[in-house]
Amino acid sequence: MKTFTSLLTSLIVAIWIGAIAILSIQNITPVSLKFLTLESIQLPVGLVLAFSVGIGLIVGAIAPILWQLDGGRRERYRYEDEDF
Repeated sequence: MKTFTSLLTSLIVAIWIGAIAILSIQNITPVSLKFLTLESIQLPVGLVLAFSVGIGLIVGAIAPILWQLDGGRRERYRYEDEDF
């Protein structure tokens, strides 16, 4: 089952990389990102998309680890608060 999950994950990432490559070639138009009063330099749409997907993959890989660590703390604190 672990092999199938790894294969499926690799397939999804490969499709994303292919889609980013196609979009980056077709959308060479520069855009700038704006957040509140800050504005970035002008970058191609494909590059912005590639950075967004990369950051999303990294956060998606780290988030379950952080949730597991937080869940362990909750269990420990729950047992410490109970009076036997």
